[in-house]
Amino acid sequence: MADPSFYRIGRTGPAMRVASAEEALSTSEADGFAWLHYREASRDELDQLVGLLGLHALSIEDCFDDHQIPKIDEFPDNTFILFNTFLYDHGVLEVGEINLFLGQRFLVSISHLDARHRSYLDGVEKMVERGIEEARQGPSHLMHLILDQVVDQKFVAIEALEDELNGVEEALMADPASFQPAELIRFRRYLLRLRKSLFHEREILSKICRGDFPLVSKKAIYHYRDIYDHLVRFYEVTESYRDIVTSLMEMYLSMLNNQMAKAANDTNATVRRLTLITTIFMPLTLLAGIGGMSEWTMITGPRNWHISYPAFMLAMVVIGFASYRVLSRLDRNPKATRRTQLSRRWRA
Repeated sequence: MADPSFYRIGRTGPAMRVASAEEALSTSEADGFAWLHYREASRDELDQLVGLLGLHALSIEDCFDDHQIPKIDEFPDNTFILFNTFLYDHGVLEVGEINLFLGQRFLVSISHLDARHRSYLDGVEKMVERGIEEARQGPSHLMHLILDQVVDQKFVAIEALEDELNGVEEALMADPASFQPAELIRFRRYLLRLRKSLFHEREILSKICRGDFPLVSKKAIYHYRDIYDHLVRFYEVTESYRDIVTSLMEMYLSMLNNQMAKAANDTNATVRRLTLITTIFMPLTLLAGIGGMSEWTMITGPRNWHISYPAFMLAMVVIGFASYRVLSRLDRNPKATRRTQLSRRWRA
């Protein structure tokens, strides 16, 4: 379990890291505030905040639920915000959560993220320790820094998803026969998760930018509008990706249908040729059967066999050739009729 970080932040100078939450909250500056940052927090640690800061117990419960949608809840003394984090690594979209409690003189950030997810939060800590101007403006400004880093990380994940989607499109165009449609289903599932998360986060920022939450200072609202613009753009991008995935799926099904139709046409052509051969040889087989019977030999007699045998063979050749010509003409007539009908429709 990673140790939490507690900061006492004033209007001037760098932030001071202290040993406990109580010490951070005991800042003597009238305009100072505390930042309590918990990584992989335990239940006991967060239960202490209920009495220390007046956080609602239900919000603490939400911090331990890994399948929450982004939301914002307002309480008498604080505002609770839940945001998602995205990480796309080795073809897998990982969705995490960061929980924020905004008060008049404090900000609490809680994350149950591994080192890859929370690297940008470590970057916020470094900015706070350097004493950058925005971090000293108040809790709502510091929360903007955190959310800005979270949203920037979303862009990295969406960009990686786009690159892999382009690769899937190229693979489909290069070799449709060996393409795995499960890839498109996986992308569609990921995009649905992104869309759902971005939709709710966009609504959260819309409410903040309207000034619905008094704990967010009016001066900070201008910064949140930039985050809102980013979320709107990301949402539109995911919508366009969904359209691309749908188009690729339709293209794959169309190519598959074309291949099946081609295979069916090849099979029909083979069956047609076999049928033609069978039809030609059916009367010949009948004649050969009759000619091979002993009764036929008895009728013709041995003296006439040298005449009847060549005549019989000639008759078989003539019948076979005539059958071929008749069947070929019957096979051509439907095709010519269809071409004539199509030509008439085109002229009309």
